[in-house]
Amino acid sequence: MAIDSEGGRCVSADIAAGISPAAALFHSLADETRLRIVQRLARGEARVVDLTTQLGLAQSTVSKHLACLRDCGLIDYRAEGRQSFYSLTRPELMDLLASAEQLLAATGHAVTLCPGPVEVTEEPVS
Repeated sequence: MAIDSEGGRCVSADIAAGISPAAALFHSLADETRLRIVQRLARGEARVVDLTTQLGLAQSTVSKHLACLRDCGLIDYRAEGRQSFYSLTRPELMDLLASAEQLLAATGHAVTLCPGPVEVTEEPVS
């Protein structure tokens, strides 16, 4: 699952059916807000109100990103009374992010955004 850029909602598995699981995983982590949420949850569980305060974001924004991460199976919550406490479900995610940090350090943070799909045109044969 990933939040689409137009409506701010999660793209369902039906819509994203053509995306490989690896691409879908990285797409779900390709948002700075979701990475910040994951980094915060790596320190322990948190409520939406905790995340909004600590990250300086609106409740609706945090809730949408939590739903996306939950749909991806990366986080879950436990209810306690009227409160929900969110936590990471996959500790391997932190290993993945640590490897990404090492890669960034090794490349001198020289990673740039890809320009998008490359259009290939055939050259005429002479």
